[in-house]
Amino acid sequence: PVDEMQKMAEPLGLRDECGEGALGAPALSGSCLADNRLNLDVYPDGCCRFLQLFEGRQGEVVQVEFLRLSSNDRLLGTTLGILPHLKHVKSLVLKGGHARDEFGSCQHGSLTSLPPDVGNLRCLTHLDLSFNSLSTLPSCILHLTSLRALLVSHNSLVALPEDFGNLSKLTYFSAMKNQLKHLPQSIGELAVLQDLDLSENALEFLPEEAGNLHSCTDLDLSGNRLSSIPDSLANLKSLRRLHLHSNLLVTVPASLASLPNLSRLDLQNNCLRAVPPEIQTSPFVRLRGNPLGETEPSLQADESSAGGLRRLFLASGEDSFIHSCISSGSFTVTSEGCKVVLACGIHFYFPPGAASDPLQIYFRTLAPDPQWVKLRHHDVLLSRVLELQPHGVKFQQEVQIWMPYASPQTLHQREVVVRTFSGQSWSDLRTRGEQKRKAKKHVAHCSVLHFSWFLVVSRLVQNECKVPAEGTLLFSSVDPNIKVTFPPGVTEETRSVKLQVLPVSAEEIEEITANAGCRASPLLCLSQDSLVDFLRPVRIQLPLPPGVTGLNLDRSRLHLLHGDLEGQTWDDITNQVVLEFTHLYAVFEVTHFSWYWLWYTTKTYIGGIAKKVYERLRMYQVNFIALQRKKDPEQVLLQCVPKHKVDPVLKKLQDRYRGPEPSDMVEMFEGEQFFAAFERGISIDMDRPDCVDGRLSFIFYSHLKNMKEIYVTSPVDRKGQAVKGQVSFYRGAVPESIPEDASRRRKGPDSLWLATLPIKLPRLKPRWGENPGPLNGFSFPPLNLGNAETGYLTQANLLSIARRVGADWQTVGLNLGLTYQQIERIGYNNREDLDKQILDMLFSWAQQNSEDPDCVSKLIAAMKESGREDIADEVETIIELGRQKYRESIRRVGL
Repeated sequence: PVDEMQKMAEPLGLRDECGEGALGAPALSGSCLADNRLNLDVYPDGCCRFLQLFEGRQGEVVQVEFLRLSSNDRLLGTTLGILPHLKHVKSLVLKGGHARDEFGSCQHGSLTSLPPDVGNLRCLTHLDLSFNSLSTLPSCILHLTSLRALLVSHNSLVALPEDFGNLSKLTYFSAMKNQLKHLPQSIGELAVLQDLDLSENALEFLPEEAGNLHSCTDLDLSGNRLSSIPDSLANLKSLRRLHLHSNLLVTVPASLASLPNLSRLDLQNNCLRAVPPEIQTSPFVRLRGNPLGETEPSLQADESSAGGLRRLFLASGEDSFIHSCISSGSFTVTSEGCKVVLACGIHFYFPPGAASDPLQIYFRTLAPDPQWVKLRHHDVLLSRVLELQPHGVKFQQEVQIWMPYASPQTLHQREVVVRTFSGQSWSDLRTRGEQKRKAKKHVAHCSVLHFSWFLVVSRLVQNECKVPAEGTLLFSSVDPNIKVTFPPGVTEETRSVKLQVLPVSAEEIEEITANAGCRASPLLCLSQDSLVDFLRPVRIQLPLPPGVTGLNLDRSRLHLLHGDLEGQTWDDITNQVVLEFTHLYAVFEVTHFSWYWLWYTTKTYIGGIAKKVYERLRMYQVNFIALQRKKDPEQVLLQCVPKHKVDPVLKKLQDRYRGPEPSDMVEMFEGEQFFAAFERGISIDMDRPDCVDGRLSFIFYSHLKNMKEIYVTSPVDRKGQAVKGQVSFYRGAVPESIPEDASRRRKGPDSLWLATLPIKLPRLKPRWGENPGPLNGFSFPPLNLGNAETGYLTQANLLSIARRVGADWQTVGLNLGLTYQQIERIGYNNREDLDKQILDMLFSWAQQNSEDPDCVSKLIAAMKESGREDIADEVETIIELGRQKYRESIRRVGL
């Protein structure tokens, strides 16, 4: 509130001559114009104040020499029109970043250009446009002949103008954190430039003219894609610091070591395998993070040299293991070993001797099925399932696997592990999390002797130890104040014990219970590999709840709760154990392990409250979205999105889709099934494998894409009228692991409803084939692409695909391998008839490739390359359905 801000400002002397507080005055005082400076970027309504000041005291404002404004201000556009009047301004700052989003990240300003007359500000020597939305450099800047310092960092610039060298007086230029791919040759004309920062861009090479920057003392080119640098940089005799770290450099000129004033040369995190001796021995050179002296390439390297391990790249494509559809393939491993890189981002390393004889390895990625993939409480699934065959074959040496995974929101108090299935149960492998520097992808690294099923999960940090008969001590690495003491004689045989801790903040407790008086300690889970209780009591130390100490402790309000491993029941065992207290801790003894929780509250029936809190801690707040493709409204995208990701997802999709606002917030468990049902005159293909009783089946995983793009139709002819339908979301069967109270609340059909969103189909066009009129006798040849085992694409399938291609047909045709001349001829022969153009293109390709066993795969790849993931997904679904029918027919005849 402004009144409170004014009170805060008074002790600081921020009262103006009119008696108004500086933070709430309708106009600014003369003190704000002291020394001809006007700093308004600290005010949330700085532009409004500037406009008021210009209106009331224009004569003083036009004399301003230093002006700062926030480009996050909603009135920035109006303010820009006044800037050309400030003929005496020397320093102009129009920065964004003063506002932050819900995740604490700086929000870029709205500035995309400047008025042309800004180029007439002859006195301007310093211009800061950082943290904005510039995609091109405003042309007026090149007319600022007195400009000495220009800052455009944290924008979206992809190039600098060719005549950028016109800024002949520039001494400082920062374009850090943009998208620059190349530099103009005129960059070398900046004869007095001393400091040049081009870090964190996309530069792949430097022009030779960069060697003409003879006055340059600091040059930062880190975080780009440079594989080499020109020899001309050795001409920069004034250079003191050269930053080239985090690039793709494979070599550097030896002449850099001869620069007379160079005091720092940073070459860390590149691809340098050999460095000239003159540079390697220099004390000012940083080389860490390079594969110097390595004879074998790392996983990120290119083809290995002669005599090295065989390196296999299976197909090409984006890292798609985390979210992609089913993929499969095979490769052969020999006794010589090899490195294998799958198109989906998975890497393997088979050391020499791992397989004694040539072995065919089969792989496929699968969508996780909650009936098979059993997550434990508080687990988060981070990848799809990887199956490797043959199962059970033991390798002579451990095979290393790198699996990409979706980066969790926070790794604090959690850890990433690879989980494998033995055929009967899942177990966790010793895992090391890594980050691929170039791709900035997270990968989980493990070693195995057998192949099976694998996936990546995030779990609560697990501390474990072996408990011998002599006893031992186990601490939590998450909260060292939690410890478990095993006395001598606690067991006869050594057993393994595991400890996990779930921290619970006071804010979470208050929000869930709506009671500021409720407080709780961290949640402790203890488990062991033996079914026998301990022979002697085990001593447990828990910290007291926040705000509670041994000095102010009211014992009647303190409750020790014991929960079963499923969290279904929470019993108050305060009177069943001996509780001891220190200033900070509570200590008690038990003989069997489970969940333990310390609560401090005035409530009497604390077990029910704890059950409710525990249930909510496992749930995610989500929203549903239903969007229609702008070019083809019959393409509907459905997605279940965690609440904090809704805005970024919608922003990413807004150029191609439109639709209603997201649904109200609902809560779901990790791995919970839900359905989408199209209603009121809208239907979908019932033969889809994911269609159950006319509804689309989804599984909610918080870090995987719960998204499907489908083709919808209206089953009735509405006489050319639009169809106003809807899609509703319903819960599936109640998961076994859901607490009893939650299950009880979800019984009955009405309680399974989650949300409903409107879907509107425009006036429907007649289907191809149903109304031959518009096609003027266009004939469709009988086709069966593919084979029975891998699945067919029939004539009817191609007709369905053709309906959806639309204006992208030329791009699709080129990606399918048709020549540009063929595309032109098809367009000319069927001019003014888009339907015929699409059909002619698609069936011409199909006839040419009908004998190719890989033609269906090529069609899927072409659709993806053309940006039509929706069509690619449909083709994959059709093929998978065909495979299923083929396998069922084989089983029916007993083969």
